[in-house]
Amino acid sequence: MFDDYVEHAVGDSGKQLHASVPVPQLQYEGFEPSPYQTNDARAESDEEPDSSDTPTVPAFELGRVQYAFPAPLISFVVSSDMLAMGLASNLIVLIELSHAEQVVKVQIPRKPSEMSIHKLFMDPSGRHIIVTSTQGENWYLYRSWRKPRQLKGFKMVIESVAWNKSALLSSTHSTSTREILIGARNGTIYEAALDAEEDFFKSQERYLQSIFSLPERHPITGIKFDYFPPTDPKKALVLITTPTRIYQFVGSIDRKSEEVGRVFTALFAAYRESAQKILELPGSLQHSQLQFFTPNPDQALSLPKRMAWLTGPGIYHGSLNLETEAEDHIDAAALLPYPASTGSDVPEVPLSLNLTEFHFILLYKDRVVGICNLDDRMTYEETLPLKNNETVLGMAADPVRRTYWVFTDQSLFELVVGNEDRDVWKVYLQQAQFEVALRYAKTARQRDQVLSAQANNFFSNGQYFQAAQAYAHCSATFEEVALKFLDVAERDSLRSYLISRLERTRKTDLTQRMILATWLVEFYLSKCNELDDIVASESVSHDVENFRAERAIVEDDIRQFFETYKNNLNKETIYGLIQGHGRTDMYLYYATTIGDFKRVIEHWIIEEEWVKAIEAISSQSDLELYYRFGPVLMHQAPKETVDSWLRQPSLDPLRLIPSFLQLQHSVRDPLSPNHAIRFLSYVIFEQHNTSPTIHNLLVTFYVSPSSVPSPDDDGPLLRFLSTAPTDPITGKPYYDLDYALRICKFAGRTQACVHIYSKMGLWENSVDLALEKGDLELAKINADMPEDDQPLRKKLWLKIARYVVQDKKDIKSAMQFLENADLLKIEDILPFFPDFVVIDDFKEEIAHALEGYSAQIDSLKTEMDEATKTAESIKQDIASLKNRFITIDSNEQCSSCSNRLLTRQFYVFPCHHTFHADCLIGLAKEYLPAASLRRIITLQNELMKESKGRAPVSRPSLIVSNAPTGRQPVAQRTLLSANFGPIVNPLQNGAKAANLLGRSVISAGDRLRDLIIPDALAAVVSTPNWLPGMGGGKASGTEKTIGEKKLENMRVELDDLLSSSCPLCESVVAGLDKPFVMDGEVDTSWTL
Repeated sequence: MFDDYVEHAVGDSGKQLHASVPVPQLQYEGFEPSPYQTNDARAESDEEPDSSDTPTVPAFELGRVQYAFPAPLISFVVSSDMLAMGLASNLIVLIELSHAEQVVKVQIPRKPSEMSIHKLFMDPSGRHIIVTSTQGENWYLYRSWRKPRQLKGFKMVIESVAWNKSALLSSTHSTSTREILIGARNGTIYEAALDAEEDFFKSQERYLQSIFSLPERHPITGIKFDYFPPTDPKKALVLITTPTRIYQFVGSIDRKSEEVGRVFTALFAAYRESAQKILELPGSLQHSQLQFFTPNPDQALSLPKRMAWLTGPGIYHGSLNLETEAEDHIDAAALLPYPASTGSDVPEVPLSLNLTEFHFILLYKDRVVGICNLDDRMTYEETLPLKNNETVLGMAADPVRRTYWVFTDQSLFELVVGNEDRDVWKVYLQQAQFEVALRYAKTARQRDQVLSAQANNFFSNGQYFQAAQAYAHCSATFEEVALKFLDVAERDSLRSYLISRLERTRKTDLTQRMILATWLVEFYLSKCNELDDIVASESVSHDVENFRAERAIVEDDIRQFFETYKNNLNKETIYGLIQGHGRTDMYLYYATTIGDFKRVIEHWIIEEEWVKAIEAISSQSDLELYYRFGPVLMHQAPKETVDSWLRQPSLDPLRLIPSFLQLQHSVRDPLSPNHAIRFLSYVIFEQHNTSPTIHNLLVTFYVSPSSVPSPDDDGPLLRFLSTAPTDPITGKPYYDLDYALRICKFAGRTQACVHIYSKMGLWENSVDLALEKGDLELAKINADMPEDDQPLRKKLWLKIARYVVQDKKDIKSAMQFLENADLLKIEDILPFFPDFVVIDDFKEEIAHALEGYSAQIDSLKTEMDEATKTAESIKQDIASLKNRFITIDSNEQCSSCSNRLLTRQFYVFPCHHTFHADCLIGLAKEYLPAASLRRIITLQNELMKESKGRAPVSRPSLIVSNAPTGRQPVAQRTLLSANFGPIVNPLQNGAKAANLLGRSVISAGDRLRDLIIPDALAAVVSTPNWLPGMGGGKASGTEKTIGEKKLENMRVELDDLLSSSCPLCESVVAGLDKPFVMDGEVDTSWTL
């Protein structure tokens, strides 16, 4: 845009911040490179060059406009590609960017000494221009005019103008501005309307009226109004700013089609006596600005989405919500402080502010700064190439075309927004908004990075199925993902991942597809056998219907898998797998799926030989014939049709529903069974079908009066409701409980309603309904249903007790009821008795209750005495541990340095590992936690101070370590493999994440370990358990001083820290997750 006049700034005048980080090159192992379809995003990432080698388009680029101003520039506005510049000589320069070679100059007939231009205002369509002066004289210029017209009625200094954007952009030939709002320097708001149409009887000033004055009379630096809803405007939101305040006015508009203007009179009249919404941000800034960002700004009905207000303390910004009924229409409002200037900590207030989709553009006296509004980071800064004595005036933006301009008194610059959303995906990725990040990711590598982070986030949060789908879409290595799911024993999620990978693998990669499909078959078969084992082992003592239903689901999945991927399976291999797992039904189904059979041609249907037609269908395996002719056969021969269906277990009952409906309203012999119920019961209880549609259909048949011999017989319906299979995950039946309850209520099946209430967990409703019908036994049965919720059971039994006591008013029956209710006691039902009742009938029960409480108190006393005895016994056992000893050989060697043990002070552990004291210190400091290391350093310093002047302990000693009382969480820095030579670890790649985590955990303790000096620490360590003749110390009869006791206590504490556990045994446990071959080590022991 305006290319002939723009010269881009080069050299060191600008700089870009936060360049994109190159994505590391991914390595694929085990599979051929890029095993993806051509339309897969991951296929592009393999072929796309590294982003670090490709030059990126800058987010913003500043260029100077090559135009010589005949006089110093004072004001500049732009809208709809129309530039308007006001010069000090009162000359208005107009340039239309589509015809940049045509420069229009319009002179205001006033001398500079008589009038000085203050500001220019242009409407969104670029047709209307208002020129205001510091003397309060205002001029109006239409786009096609060559002479301005003075607005004689406008006697004010205009600071801001709000245009009717929807009217101006929707009508391209209109000469009227429609209603506009004007903010004056004296704090007054005017409503006006201008019209450029030549009319002898009318001036251009069609309407001007003062409608509101701000109480503080400060200049109105910003004003804007928007109608909503856009398609049928009934209300308006007006935002007004002064240097320190922002006002919100909301109300209905008074629009009359025959009049121009007079729209906002009623809106502002409502605020003359009531308080308006005001926010004040005190400061001394006088050049405040109000800016907006509008999506699709070239559309007439588009509304602003975000706003920003330049204030003294910072940028006040937020989202505009025109649909809310609240008083404040600015959501998520925040104040962004200005960034500090270079070389100073004091924030510098900018001269001007503008708003893009993702940035705040700030103009300073020597540079332009861009701050991302997503994370408040400065992403762009460029110095203005100013001339000598050149002063920066401000910045203007085209509200329709979204172009941005910087103007000084001598030059004009265009700030080109080239690629501002370049790093937006990274910001959303850091905020874990993965779906939004995917929308802004432009390259396949970026999308892959987002998907990888999303998959890792799902995995760390335990959302394994979502993680499986995300991993399948990114370039994470197959082996790494598979090992991750296997490590957490999520075989079902791994199965989902394999299915997704198989779906997205190119059809030409036959080897990969066959491997994935075969592994999936193994998963399915193993799952089926696992469920079979559970059903067989728990069938005696538990209800296994849930497991059977789950097995049916898995079997349906594997059948569907066979049908989908039969061309990617090796027939002989799959046959071997199925036979190895003993799945005969799957073997037959797979053979049918791949077409290993002969089809029988069906012709008896046409001859209307219904029985023979059924026999013919039963003799072949083409299921489509069952579905196609099922309705007519069910209507003509229902018993034989159902018999044939029962012999075909592969039928889909959902597709047979049209056949069932043939019997719902047909005339039937009351003595003959309903064959639809017979088949549906078989499907549900024998084939373990879990479709809610099938279960709901069977309930419908049971409830229907024509389906049972006696309409009042609830036996078959209750049996089904009681024995219907349930979902193994939710524990609820597969039929819709709400639907079943509705039709049972409609049919008057009370007992069934009670049962359904209990299934829904609405135990109170079920008990209430049973009591309402007077069925006390049914109420008791339902009261015992919530076995895991004792308070609820008691509440339900209390309902029944209230019914027995208050409704039946039979005290003897209530006492009999109390004997049968194990949860209730006499004190629970006493409140239900009348106030005046003879106590003789339940005096004995009250006495029994008091005796029970006394026995309970005695039992608690006995338990307390036993607990006291147990504690004393434990103390004795702990004391006896101190007297243990271990016999060692005189030639025993240190387990660390292999030198003779008795040459210097040593430690012996219960595991028979022996160490010199200094060797033990060197090993122990590698795995002890940071808290223990800090305590050792403290004790080391104290002991070194206390031991000055004393003779160092150099004679050999024996220290027998107590058994560890508990394992502390440790972080191993050196693996056991480092002591026993290199051992190849084939899972090095798979444990990469664990190694990284381990290194991050121990990094904090490395400095502490360096402060521990084993030789110095071993010299001051001493314990009271020296062997006779080998240790130092005073005689037992000599009384120790306070300093010696303190020194001895510190040595004992240090000894406890060092000998809490054997370092070799502890390192083996702590190093289970470490690889034998570390990163960077070269190992060739597995090379053939």
